[in-house]
Amino acid sequence: MTANDAPPMPTLPVAAALAVGTIAVLMIGVQPILLGELVDAKQVSLEGVGIVAMAEIVALGLGVALGDALLPGAQLRRITLVAALLAACLDLLTMRASGDAAMTAVRAAAGLAEGVLVWGTTGVIVRHANPARLGGIFFVVQTIAQAALGAVLAHAVIPRAGWQGGFAVLAGLTLLPCMLAFRQPARLAPLAAPAVSGFRWSLPTGLPLAVAFLQLATLGAFWAYLEPLGKAAGFDAKAAQTLIAGVLVMQVIGGSIAAFAVGRLPARATLVACSAVLVGVMLVLHALPAGRSFDFAIGCALFGFVWMFMLPFHIGLAFGVDPSGRLAGLVPAAQLLGSAFGPLMASFIVEGDDAGAVPWLSAAFAVAAAALLLALVAFRAAARARPAGTGSP
Repeated sequence: MTANDAPPMPTLPVAAALAVGTIAVLMIGVQPILLGELVDAKQVSLEGVGIVAMAEIVALGLGVALGDALLPGAQLRRITLVAALLAACLDLLTMRASGDAAMTAVRAAAGLAEGVLVWGTTGVIVRHANPARLGGIFFVVQTIAQAALGAVLAHAVIPRAGWQGGFAVLAGLTLLPCMLAFRQPARLAPLAAPAVSGFRWSLPTGLPLAVAFLQLATLGAFWAYLEPLGKAAGFDAKAAQTLIAGVLVMQVIGGSIAAFAVGRLPARATLVACSAVLVGVMLVLHALPAGRSFDFAIGCALFGFVWMFMLPFHIGLAFGVDPSGRLAGLVPAAQLLGSAFGPLMASFIVEGDDAGAVPWLSAAFAVAAAALLLALVAFRAAARARPAGTGSP
């Protein structure tokens, strides 16, 4: 079964599935707020907060991958119910945890449960008749939801109930999939077996996941250090926060346009162009002298637009290699792992408060992603040129 062969899905079950996945990734969007409060309250150290954040993101990606490998799609509703209950309990348990090790363990476990919820949403997306467009809608919706929750936490919840109130709200929201579970599709239809679809793991079939990984590493490295880079460009603390909000707006605009453009533009060429734009933006931002804050803001706006614009094309790229959707189901895991890997690598080149080398690292990741995309083009051309009956690479 391929996406093009999939029967039409009713709108309500699809919307419920997208809502489940959106709730599952809420914590990723509000990590800077809640983890910052944990540092202020001495629940985790400044050195350990990055490990806590990375552990949850990595675990979330692993949860998606393990769900794809181990969980039965026929039990989607039951799995969603159990994962949501577990994630909500772990959010509440976070309120009792203290110290870097305990907080890392609790949030990593929560990430696994959240990843299982995202696995279910991804399973619905890749079985939809238009998976890339639906994926684009999912990326936009989750960004809007994360921004809205962040505003509510910062202005209404934390000032009154502290960081504990923030995790209590998160736990309450994470219980919503328990109800949504019975509105989403009852099961995930089996994908075509490799013997039928012709899919097998090889260097060419792994390239779409590597591209997604590297491009998200590009984004994650720069995003993690946007505030200090902005201050170095001339922004004060309040202006830097406003800049971040502006980037989120540009993400929504980029994702909204991509949701309609993804079926009309070639995935490989579009992603190469996105990498080229990111390289250009990183090099320009690195070269800007201090005080050019307006130019820095323009570059960040373009960065935010490209960020969300290119994500649906990762799904399209995966379907171009494997029409069954098996590979596309692993795209969110590759994206999440890349978004954790980028900041980790960037942390090794930051010296004190100086993050000036980070744009160079992001540019290097983007160049590597473009190189893999060109390699994929070469593999596909070689496969088409190979005489029939000699197999595929």
